[in-house]
Amino acid sequence: MYAQLVKSEGKSKDEMTPEEIAFQARIDRGEKIEPKEWMPEGYRKTLIRQIGQHGHSEIVGQLPEANWITRAPTLERKAILLAKVQDEAGHGLYLYCAAETLGISRDELVERLHSGNMKYSSIFNYPTLTWADMGAVGWLVDGAAIMNQVPLQRTSFGPYSRAMIRICKEESFHRRQGYAIMMKMAAGTFEQKRMAQDALNRLWYPALMMFGPSDKDSVHSAQSMAWKIKMNTNDELRQKFVDQTVPQAQLIGLTVPDPNLKWNEEKGGYDFSEPDWNEFYDVLAGNGPCNKDRLGARVKAWEDGAWFREAMVAHADKKAARQYAVATE
Repeated sequence: MYAQLVKSEGKSKDEMTPEEIAFQARIDRGEKIEPKEWMPEGYRKTLIRQIGQHGHSEIVGQLPEANWITRAPTLERKAILLAKVQDEAGHGLYLYCAAETLGISRDELVERLHSGNMKYSSIFNYPTLTWADMGAVGWLVDGAAIMNQVPLQRTSFGPYSRAMIRICKEESFHRRQGYAIMMKMAAGTFEQKRMAQDALNRLWYPALMMFGPSDKDSVHSAQSMAWKIKMNTNDELRQKFVDQTVPQAQLIGLTVPDPNLKWNEEKGGYDFSEPDWNEFYDVLAGNGPCNKDRLGARVKAWEDGAWFREAMVAHADKKAARQYAVATE
């Protein structure tokens, strides 16, 4: 554990303060850290970055799906998609609330998103071109999210850990909803199956990118693992996702778009091609197909809602003033 600290922060155990040593001991024992308890500033900043980016991903992630609400093929599919988008808004709320316990306001989190100082998952900078993309997003994107998030129910920060319990339950339904769409289309007409395969082809590698860069290039993983903010490495989760998802594709007659994909008996998992990491970093830098549209939509929504936020604050101030007047009569 301390070897990870040395690698990431340049500190040996002897250089750590008594508070840092005691804090790490609590982490190693599996105790939860609560907001009002002492924590290293680096721990707080890492959590704000991770939880904030997670919350932003839930909010921005509504946009590609909301695009298809009015064009869902049946009333039932529309109702399901509406519920899914509503769930994502709730996930963002839980995560913003968890981040606020660390001393950062929601307004500041939003300002960091709008200014580009805080990111969201790169997958949401890709377009959803057909209804089959709603299946692929639920199956692949929410499937990758669950792979990331289930271990976070055991993360060391209490509010984050507790928020993940409900989020993971709901994400599990989202994945099943997406896979149900893909099953239906793969078993349909030639054109429907072609549409499902096309969605898989376009979103497979962006889904693999969701786990972050390979471990050798990851800047934050070592310290996050030491603090149990993360429970698994990026490469471990990516491998687990591939091993789980490939048989699901084969079951419904779809082909994973990787000519190098093959079962490796020795390691008990699939060998597969790495994503194009140059593309990943390019999208993170704001040059993806939909970066400007996604961020622009969020900024516009924030600006258009300013009047409502101001009205709510004014109402709260008046209510507080009335309560104060009654209390002091």
